[in-house]
Amino acid sequence: MTQCVTTGRSLPIAGADMARRMSLDDIAELVRSGETVEVVDNASGEDLTAQTLTQIILEEGKDGRQVIPSDLLHQLLRRSGEVFDMGIDQIRSTVDDLLQSSLGRLQRLVQGPRAEELNELRSQLRQLEHRLSILLDDLDDRPRDVDPDTGDSQDVDPSPEEAFPTSS
Repeated sequence: MTQCVTTGRSLPIAGADMARRMSLDDIAELVRSGETVEVVDNASGEDLTAQTLTQIILEEGKDGRQVIPSDLLHQLLRRSGEVFDMGIDQIRSTVDDLLQSSLGRLQRLVQGPRAEELNELRSQLRQLEHRLSILLDDLDDRPRDVDPDTGDSQDVDPSPEEAFPTSS
């Protein structure tokens, strides 16, 4: 079970029930008895557990007791750097994954409408090509006269009777 302990800059450390004041020795006893302690600053909500436990170790070391062997302290200091580096790597990896995922979604959003627009434009282009082909075929089917002086071919305009036949 976790014991929540609160403190403030001007307040003494107190238990969660606020019924009694707790010293660093009291917190040390709780930890030694198997309790997990969480120390929280009353004003800011900041977690002060690591600093408090470190302070307890320092205070006990001042009394002349060797609380933690030097070898273990060396290992702790070495490992803290490794743990920090691992945490940074994990954060980078998570941010990279989120970035790639977001970019993929954005790309799909941007490309979706463009693909539809391109398909619509292709369809319109095919329709225009078809109409142009019909118009060109109609032009090719019109009779032409050749100018004897230049050799150029000219379209023959139908006579009014040919253009507007009357029923007789």
